[in-house]
Amino acid sequence: MKLIPIFTLTALSAITLSTHAAPLWQDFSVTGLYGKDYQLIAREDKQSTVTFEYAAKLKYGDFFAFADRTDNDVNGKNTYFEVSPRLSLSAVSGQKIAFGPVKDISFSTTWEGGDDMNNYLYGIGLDLTVPYFRYFNVNLYRANNDNINDDYQMTLTYGLPLSFASEDFLIDGFLDWSTAEDDHASEMNWTTQWKWNAGKHISPDTRLYLGIEHSVWNNKYGIKSKDENNVSALVKYHF
Repeated sequence: MKLIPIFTLTALSAITLSTHAAPLWQDFSVTGLYGKDYQLIAREDKQSTVTFEYAAKLKYGDFFAFADRTDNDVNGKNTYFEVSPRLSLSAVSGQKIAFGPVKDISFSTTWEGGDDMNNYLYGIGLDLTVPYFRYFNVNLYRANNDNINDDYQMTLTYGLPLSFASEDFLIDGFLDWSTAEDDHASEMNWTTQWKWNAGKHISPDTRLYLGIEHSVWNNKYGIKSKDENNVSALVKYHF
């Protein structure tokens, strides 16, 4: 029963974000990854992944969702997804909430889903102004988990555009850190994509990126000393 209120809050947040106004901007992308050195549920250390992502800025907050489809689960193919709507307290209250490097505060929710699991996270998000970064956000969550004890999680998301000579690059990614509980260790997943804007050489409107994704995952799935460190080749196209 404890999951019902959290799911309700997540659903209400998503409904609020999606019904009040058309997106101020939105982005849909597809990414292909191929890498090695995967641990635990993998049949082998090589893995191919297709990721579908959607992001939008709306009148009362923002919305982000992605789904990973992998080919390396012990039972065959596997799908994992996250849906993360946030409500901006500045937009809802009509009063600008900002202090120091904090430019807004949000009510943040995330639904993590996959085969035989649904986790619901809720908490506070801080949008920060950091020099040179396009965005830098910190979300602090309480997690209601399906298969392990509930814990707390901090999620950082960031994007850093760079230019060298006539070439454009983008470094973006996330860091998830969760607390240790009686039945699992503290977990840290730090994933960064290093991308070159190849599309600009095709046409001004072509958003094709080539690069790599580097992932460091300590105590994967909360299992002590099950660490993963891998680099995947990356192709990403924004529609």
